[in-house]
Amino acid sequence: MAVPLVSELVLVSDDAAATRALGGRLAAVARAGDLVCLLGELGAGKTQLAKGFAAGLGVTDVVASPTFVLMAEYEGRLPLFHLDLYRLDDAADALAGGLLDDRQASGVALVEWAERLGPALPAARLDIVINGTGDTPRSIALRTGDAAYLRYLEAAG
Repeated sequence: MAVPLVSELVLVSDDAAATRALGGRLAAVARAGDLVCLLGELGAGKTQLAKGFAAGLGVTDVVASPTFVLMAEYEGRLPLFHLDLYRLDDAADALAGGLLDDRQASGVALVEWAERLGPALPAARLDIVINGTGDTPRSIALRTGDAAYLRYLEAAG
């Protein structure tokens, strides 16, 4: 069995504005059907990146973490489906709740705490792993095992 090639780009973000700017650059290459997974500790900057991504798609609404509603939908160049799985225990909760459905093929699904989906995560995706909290710079790793998502790494670099 072949081992998938994983491509990775690691960046440093000095502040929230730089994290939002990265999100905007990534949104510029987004395509319908993309799955972007945001991983990191509480306070790492996942929602800041999501705000920048939304702005990069032309979303004019205020973007906040949908922790209690689980998913917020926004209109932009592409529909943005912003999910936050923090309150869920595992993939069964997300799948049973209908959070992942066919509507997302028309836009971009941006998932905070995506690790909660575990093995239910499809291989075709971009993982953004943010390390660091507080006022310190963040290390942000963009990883993919799918060649179709390499455009994100190129846009970020």
